[in-house]
Amino acid sequence: MKVQELMTTKIESVDADRTVYDAVEKMVDRRIRSLMVRFPGKDLNYGIITARDIVFKVLAKGLNPNDVKVGEIASKPVACIGKNAAMNEVASLMEKKKNARIFVCENEKIIGIISLMDIMAGALIMRARGEHDF
Repeated sequence: MKVQELMTTKIESVDADRTVYDAVEKMVDRRIRSLMVRFPGKDLNYGIITARDIVFKVLAKGLNPNDVKVGEIASKPVACIGKNAAMNEVASLMEKKKNARIFVCENEKIIGIISLMDIMAGALIMRARGEHDF
């Protein structure tokens, strides 16, 4: 099974100069756990902000989400993998990078994102198909 079969192509994003509160609003409204962060400049100048980042880097420290910019806590650079990569390749990259989400890139452009849950869903699909190679 290839990454492109399970990746999410609708990626929600936020500009790096927006407040963490703006990110929280968007994430809660859309019921998602992460946002791609757009930094000014060239293609692939992106980061990622997760619910974990917000809770641990802002809220747990008693910081005001209105005073902290998304770019200050976003993880950067992002990890990318090609759409034709096998599921075991993306799982290995996640383990190596200690990331729960990996962007899918093609020709210097982000075209999707794949998460731990996507990989687990892929394992179930492969089992249902009778495929044994992850």
